[in-house]
Amino acid sequence: MPELSHRRRFLVLAICCMSLLIVSLDVTALNVALPSMQRELDASTAGLQWAVDAYTLVLAALLMLAGSTADRIGRKRVFMSGLAVFTLGSLLCSLAPNLQALVAFRMLQAVGGSMLNPVAMSIITNTFTDPRERARAIGVWGGVVGLSMAAGPLAGGLLVDSVGWRSIFWVNLPVGLAALLLTLRFVPESRAPRARRPDPVGQVLVIALFGSLTYAIIEAPASGAASVLPFAAVALAALLGLLLYEPRRAEPLIDLRFFRSAPFSGATVIAVSAFAALGGFLFLSTLYLQNVRGYDALHAGLWMLPMAIPCFLCAPLSGRLVGSRGPRPSLLAAGVTITASGVLFAAFEAETSDVTLFLGYVLFGIGFGLVNAPITNTAVSGMPRAQAGVAAAVASTSRQLGQTLGVAVVGAVLASGVGSSPYREVFVRAARPGWWILTACGAAVLVLGALTSGRWARRTAERTAERLESAEVREAARVGA
Repeated sequence: MPELSHRRRFLVLAICCMSLLIVSLDVTALNVALPSMQRELDASTAGLQWAVDAYTLVLAALLMLAGSTADRIGRKRVFMSGLAVFTLGSLLCSLAPNLQALVAFRMLQAVGGSMLNPVAMSIITNTFTDPRERARAIGVWGGVVGLSMAAGPLAGGLLVDSVGWRSIFWVNLPVGLAALLLTLRFVPESRAPRARRPDPVGQVLVIALFGSLTYAIIEAPASGAASVLPFAAVALAALLGLLLYEPRRAEPLIDLRFFRSAPFSGATVIAVSAFAALGGFLFLSTLYLQNVRGYDALHAGLWMLPMAIPCFLCAPLSGRLVGSRGPRPSLLAAGVTITASGVLFAAFEAETSDVTLFLGYVLFGIGFGLVNAPITNTAVSGMPRAQAGVAAAVASTSRQLGQTLGVAVVGAVLASGVGSSPYREVFVRAARPGWWILTACGAAVLVLGALTSGRWARRTAERTAERLESAEVREAARVGA
């Protein structure tokens, strides 16, 4: 790809951020709409979990395929296809007549979404080649997540109260169409120097692993362990299949060699932990504010601002901090604040006081705002540029898998605790194990951030990059011969 001017590079960044904005807004606005959807569609807690997880599950399963496909056939082409499918899926979601149709259309929406974020990150990585400039660009990218955190609950609450929950999907239509036209005009095409072969067996194993694991967790409280045990067995078999099959391929869907880099492995697990905390946090908070405190969607959205605004402010700060000081300060601060927020709710029932509820939301917003930039930068910065799409897709997959598991696990714990009891009377007690799970997620961010950002970890990243580049040179020579 030819070197672009400074202005053109930041125009490309702005276009990529538009795709992230509609995907992130969709998630945050949907959470505010859950109680309204529950009433209109007569959905159970498990039904609400599927309304959220149908999207993140398909997204997680297809992200790596989208990343490698974009590297092979062209990032711009895949990105534009994703925008078109996501916009169509949003339109169909707004017309869904029942919960089953909504879940199906959310899955279609996710097919398009899988072609957006990892491909956009790969475009950014190949557009911003200077490490410091790239770190700042990723900080802006993280700031868009923070913006969606701030705007999503408020805009979603306003739309739900004034028009209805279906209107939250309408926002995606003009933004998606504008991003599609701007991409066609201004984003240059790019692809990896050498095409990677598809890995259909690996893709099927990933879908089987994520789908069966999520189903087992969500349906366990209602169906019982015996009913979901076969799905848990399928998930275990798929995991073992990936571990045995993928290393034998020259160009696997999941290149397990990436995980020899301690920073990359740490960033992957940190992403799962942080986004599991986010998914569980939004799920519990939305149901508590509307179903227990009795707020309407708009007032519930306003109550989410103490979390959303610090997230918005801290994301670009974290990007600059990563560019100047590396990922360690951001990861440690994020781990401390997310853990502290979880402890406030789990040990001190922060929901029951406006002051502690406000403080818990602020702490979580700070932590989540700080964590995104070091995850992304660490995942792609140590890898060869030819592998940028795959590396970014692994990082994005970790985020979506984490959010899927967070909603599934915390929702299952909540459903088990509530049972047939009145919601308002038992919610705080039933949610406490869920808050302890989120506390453990914050502690994982802290510990792994400390372990995988030091000198030893950086040496493993350098060795891994050298091995990957050497393997690429050897493979290219073999193919050329």
